Amino acid sequence: MHLTHTRTEGLRSLAARYYALTKPRIVLLAAFCALIGMLLASNGPVPWRILVFGTLGIALLSGAGFAFNCLFERELDARMARTRRRPLARGSVSTAGTVVFAAVLGSIGALLLYTQVNPLTMWLTVATFVGYAIVYTVLLKPATPQNIVIGGASGAMPPLLGWTAVANEVGGGALVLFLIVFVWTPPHFWSLALYRVDDYRKSGLPMLPVTHGSAFTRLQILLYTLLLVVTTLLPYLIEMSGLPYLVAALVLGGIFLGYAWRLYRNYSDALARRTFGYSIFYLAALFGALLVDHYL
Repeated sequence: MHLTHTRTEGLRSLAARYYALTKPRIVLLAAFCALIGMLLASNGPVPWRILVFGTLGIALLSGAGFAFNCLFERELDARMARTRRRPLARGSVSTAGTVVFAAVLGSIGALLLYTQVNPLTMWLTVATFVGYAIVYTVLLKPATPQNIVIGGASGAMPPLLGWTAVANEVGGGALVLFLIVFVWTPPHFWSLALYRVDDYRKSGLPMLPVTHGSAFTRLQILLYTLLLVVTTLLPYLIEMSGLPYLVAALVLGGIFLGYAWRLYRNYSDALARRTFGYSIFYLAALFGALLVDHYL
């Protein structure tokens, strides 16, 4: 009995370590953004099959991409305080096991999208997987301080993927959602990089605060946040949303711009942390406002 209990606990612990490789909190945000894309693309209820299998397929392929990211960056993660507790960085899961785990997740996700949703969404999601796991992680991230800007294209795909799951085409609304997340990514991530700059310096990655300094990075955050506020007006301008969304976008954007301005003028690590935290809330609230407006 004791041996069976020990084995069960061991399997649970192993499963938890593999689960952690998928970066579940980020997968949850990606799934939420995909769900918003589905709902905004529909004039009525989203068919349950697309809602369930579309969200699940996108989430599984996202998790597979993050697992490969952890695999490729295991030595780098071990040098950084923020990431050194990740399973591969600690050596608590094997390289071979991670490859099999990620391949199975990705294959199931692609199969669900192809058979239960539509081939376009499957191919776009697979392209996103390759863009993040290979192009961004292996090629861009160690090569240029603009890695976050260029690689942000992969992170901006979930709402577009959700849209194509319903519409089976890449429409103007899908591109607007993509553009919002794409422009949001630099101020979101660079605010984190500012207060983690020592970590990134040790890692050897050419992150913007390391290569160009704090002042230049803070200016870029301010400029991108200003561009973000302008970009979030597009749903209203193309009549994708109405006045309630416009008011919410201006209020949320004004607060974000206030954070960016204070960060630029009077930097502190604590303020950078708050800016990073608000950026996550901002995106969720902005998409939530789009959704509420859509159904009003």
